[in-house]
Amino acid sequence: MFRLFLEAWGYIVLTAENGTEGLEIFRKEKPAIVITDIKMPGIDGLAVLQRILDIDPRALVIVITGHGDTDLTQRALESNAVAFIHKPIKKEALDAALKKARERLELTPHTDNR
Repeated sequence: MFRLFLEAWGYIVLTAENGTEGLEIFRKEKPAIVITDIKMPGIDGLAVLQRILDIDPRALVIVITGHGDTDLTQRALESNAVAFIHKPIKKEALDAALKKARERLELTPHTDNR
């Protein structure tokens, strides 16, 4: 469902079943904006966030959680996540996070803005 919303809004969407697969896709495709969940099989979202930024410090990562943990929110933001969204995801929160990412993207453009 999430993918359908993003595609309807004009985004090219790449999906992964877990953090390891997501990192492989990131290395290959180099998307400018990444949305990751905190809780995933294998590598968690905070580790994915850090590894993505190690690969490309210009990458913009939005972190999603269903666990209203303020410590996780703080750790994600301290790790340079562009935004943090709580589940269930509300359209307004997703819009705000994507707008923030697009604004940052305009300030630090990538060669391929997927």
